[in-house]
Amino acid sequence: MDIKRAGSQPSGKGPADWFTGAVRMDPLHNAPGPARAGMAWVTFEPGARTFWHTHPLGQTLIVTSGCGRVQREGGPVEVIRPGDVVWFPPGEKHWHGAGPETAMSHIAVQEEQDGRRVDWLEPVTDAQYRG
Repeated sequence: MDIKRAGSQPSGKGPADWFTGAVRMDPLHNAPGPARAGMAWVTFEPGARTFWHTHPLGQTLIVTSGCGRVQREGGPVEVIRPGDVVWFPPGEKHWHGAGPETAMSHIAVQEEQDGRRVDWLEPVTDAQYRG
């Protein structure tokens, strides 16, 4: 058994080559092999968002606070709220982030395959973000 106590792992800023705007990432857990799951609690300030990206084994988001937005390539921008659970299938190009005037936090869960959990792509434009 491994207990990671709240506050025992340092928060980090979301890198500018993965995110637009102010984003804080709090690691929750990276399971040791043969398990593959990794989890982080991610907080987006108003207007902040990820770049477009994919996950080799998919991604689950569990919205914990605020009001945010998600979009898969070719689909509409969707509003997400606390308690919502979002699943992106493997390889689906998507982005997620806060609303224009509200922060949003979610727990992100994804699995690792061949040493990677995510493939980062281009930034989401302001026009794409507005939908």
